[in-house]
Amino acid sequence: MRRLEIKSIVVKKYQYQKNQGSVPDDKENILNRDFEADTVFKKLVTDITYIHVKNEGWTYLASVMDLFDRKIIGWSYGKNITAELATQAVKNACLNIKDTEGIILHSDLGSQYTSEEFENYLKSQGIQHSFSRKGNPYDNACIESFHSVLKKEEVYTTTYHTFEDAKMALFEYIESFYNRKRRHSALGYKTPQQVEDEALAA
Repeated sequence: MRRLEIKSIVVKKYQYQKNQGSVPDDKENILNRDFEADTVFKKLVTDITYIHVKNEGWTYLASVMDLFDRKIIGWSYGKNITAELATQAVKNACLNIKDTEGIILHSDLGSQYTSEEFENYLKSQGIQHSFSRKGNPYDNACIESFHSVLKKEEVYTTTYHTFEDAKMALFEYIESFYNRKRRHSALGYKTPQQVEDEALAA
């Protein structure tokens, strides 16, 4: 590896803490780590991750995944980590869903996801909001895993000089590669788009 100037990317593993909290009384962990779904658009998960851009500093990607096929069905990228960013990702996810009533959307307890703007949008769409327990990322493992893969396969392999450079790279990775070309062992080595197409055609 030294001779070929190849460097490995090591991601620090999350350290389990015994004093992890619970969901507040006015919230509910509906998903409860049940990451299986029997059809598309039934269980969604969302989260925000940080991406560094040389000329901008930290930028933020909010993603929404469908647990049935692991497809990223909505995302939003911005310079500020706001409730608007989180909400826009869900709005984008809902564009191709005919009926959002009864969908479960799982997130962490971040201020973006507990904001009035975010909660009001979910209520307007009839979406049930499920929450991770405080300090327990395993409650949202699938979207955490996607962001980890995104960083290992795309973000950590290059330097983004501008916001637009990063946005284009993220679009190419998510829409062209991850959803349509990257095969998943959990999906029988099919792509998320293949699994979605088969489900909608059935």
